Amino acid sequence: MTSTLPFLPFSKPTIDEATIAAVGEVLRSGWITSGPKVQAFEAQLSEYFGGRPVRTFNSGTCTMEIALRIAGVKPGDEVITTPVSWVATANVIIEVGATPVFADIDPVTRNIDLDKLEAAITPRTRAIIPVYLSGLPVDMDRLYAIAEKYNLRVVEDAAQAFGSTWKGKRIGAFGDFVSFSFQANKNITTGEGGCLVLNNLEEARLAEKYRLQGVTRSGVDGIDVDVLGGKYNMSDIMAAIGLGQFANIEAITAHRRALARHYFAQFGSDFEAASGAQLPVPDFENSNWHLFQIILPDNGPGTRAAFMQQMAQQNVGTGYHYAPIHLFTMYRERGFTEGMFPVSEKIGRLTVTLPMFYAMTTQDVERAVATVKSILIK
Repeated sequence: MTSTLPFLPFSKPTIDEATIAAVGEVLRSGWITSGPKVQAFEAQLSEYFGGRPVRTFNSGTCTMEIALRIAGVKPGDEVITTPVSWVATANVIIEVGATPVFADIDPVTRNIDLDKLEAAITPRTRAIIPVYLSGLPVDMDRLYAIAEKYNLRVVEDAAQAFGSTWKGKRIGAFGDFVSFSFQANKNITTGEGGCLVLNNLEEARLAEKYRLQGVTRSGVDGIDVDVLGGKYNMSDIMAAIGLGQFANIEAITAHRRALARHYFAQFGSDFEAASGAQLPVPDFENSNWHLFQIILPDNGPGTRAAFMQQMAQQNVGTGYHYAPIHLFTMYRERGFTEGMFPVSEKIGRLTVTLPMFYAMTTQDVERAVATVKSILIK
């Protein structure tokens, strides 16, 4: 039976009227590409990350590619990452001519298993790209100990982790390169877009070249190109949205954590035993709760599709994040096969994302949980 209640999406951006008005002001200003709003957004982001240089871009994908280029990663090098992420995480490694190497994930955190990451390091390894799935960081102390031990650069795929912390320090305020996404379903959005936190002004200047065709300007009419760049700059329209969103980051993060707590309270301590499903790690200190994901019980072929269809019939939206990268055709053609990363393959087959967004209420959480229970617990 289909629910008569309105559809509850798994994600939905919240854009307030002040932000909408700010976009209108940009459109009326005559300066709609990169300009004063971009500069203001970068300045606020830099302050948020403890004064580190920050540059904005038109996606959170090119930020990782540019970080790899700045790090000097080139053909013949290897870069280690997780199979469970949006495919961009591995694609950028191929884009710079390097070889992607995968390490399986931890079955509890669903992030890259740092023991397996260390075991995958070879003399050709130049960098590692950890992913903070759902906004939950890996063990940052161990990550950087490994990087230092083997003299590796780190490009943190923190696309989902804006507002997350590690031991009280903001993700992005420390470490090596840190890449964030502002895509539409992220905790704060610019529609599309991203930013890269860098280590020094020299790297920031190189990032500026890579984001705009390698161009360096000087004087009134001086121009030169000394690296191969692309067209990756953020517009003032996007930055105006970002400024409006960023003003609410603390409230957004606090609300998401409160929603996550309510999810756990509603599921109760006996849900996993009764349903055979697995809840995420109940971390309310470090994670920004970008996503709330459960692992379904392994009831054979069609498990997830059937579950998602039944949720949709009750007007509750779901998603799944992510299909294992190594099983895509392009990666199979590079020699990856089923069985290489069994934890990633199982979780990739059974993970489901439940509704989680800033405008959600506790009643929405209760509705989502009740619907899940009605399907999984008979």
